Amino acid sequence: MSKTLTGKRILLLIAGGIAAYKCLELIRRVKQRGGAVRCVLTKAAAEFVTPLSVSALSEDKVYGALFDLTAENEIGHIRLSREADLVVVAPATADILAKMAGGIADDLATTLLLATDKDVLVAPAMNVRMWTHAATQANLRILRARGVRLVGPNEGDMACGEFGEGRMAEPHEILAAIEAYFRADAPLSGRRALVTSGPTVEPIDPVRYLANRSSGRQGHAIAAALARMGADCVLVSGPTALADPPGVSVVKIETARDMLAACQSALPVDVAVCAAAVSDWRPAETPTGKIKKTKGAPPEVKLAENPDILETLSRAANRRPRLVVGFAAETDHVTDNAVKKRAAKGCDWILANDVSPGTGTFGGDDNTIHFVTASGVEDWPKMSKDDVAARLAERIAGFLQNPA
Repeated sequence: MSKTLTGKRILLLIAGGIAAYKCLELIRRVKQRGGAVRCVLTKAAAEFVTPLSVSALSEDKVYGALFDLTAENEIGHIRLSREADLVVVAPATADILAKMAGGIADDLATTLLLATDKDVLVAPAMNVRMWTHAATQANLRILRARGVRLVGPNEGDMACGEFGEGRMAEPHEILAAIEAYFRADAPLSGRRALVTSGPTVEPIDPVRYLANRSSGRQGHAIAAALARMGADCVLVSGPTALADPPGVSVVKIETARDMLAACQSALPVDVAVCAAAVSDWRPAETPTGKIKKTKGAPPEVKLAENPDILETLSRAANRRPRLVVGFAAETDHVTDNAVKKRAAKGCDWILANDVSPGTGTFGGDDNTIHFVTASGVEDWPKMSKDDVAARLAERIAGFLQNPA
């Protein structure tokens, strides 16, 4: 097994949530890759996993009490917070995220977070209603602005019996985020990226909606490729059947307006890649009840224009990304339309592709890209969407390292 974390020291802060049991597997995986793990358990975390099991897997003492005088003599909470190469909080409960945002230090874990001068990676885990609460989302915006990195959460069944977003990322996903962070020689290390993916859906009524055929495969592949190259990547995705890419912070939305809001919340970033197939229009009005079918008299649905996310990011006055990349899904005059779109939207690059019936682009594994810049059009050969993502990520890295 590749020793990707040899010599790296992880300070793992385990908070009090049912997902704390996953940290045992995370510790094992980090150790397998050569990393050292020193663990701190909150009082509540010790109700879910025992200090003995954590100590056995980490092969180190487990810390818990802020006023442990022996520990203070041996290492001190300031040294403990600064001897690590990376601080990881998993599970990051709503409570500990709120304390991080507010600068509260009322136990060893939160004191370490306030005292550390190292980067922090959090793996949120909580009930879906707690995750979507305005207070939690406001705290996350504060933490992102301070440079705190996120991995997850995922969507799924929860211990409380509900289903939704809030499940802690799986150990292999957290490990991937840790490994991505330590790729110091990675070309996108220290860069922030924003990627949009998938379709947006616009409700006609509580049952029906307007959408398109996007599977999200290309956008998800781009986010994964940027993360592999060391970028701190946020993926804003409409509904798809795809798993979240490892090492990527995923924000799930439905409508175009939701996607725009999520993109603006993710700023500032170094690069934005708008790969989502955003609905151009939405119903101007959405009734609260289902529109009843009337024979011979189909309902009229008046449409309103959706916000243009690519143009909004491209023309942002104060927080424009250094590089803005768009996609142009066309059925005819592909490159001509893409050249016009790049000029009209104000973005830097456009990746144009033919989505005509029979091409298999929508929902398929392959793509044929025409790479449009201010310098002209470069035709890429047909390749897998993963290969398209890798080539684009390399171009992005090259631009950010040498914009000229």
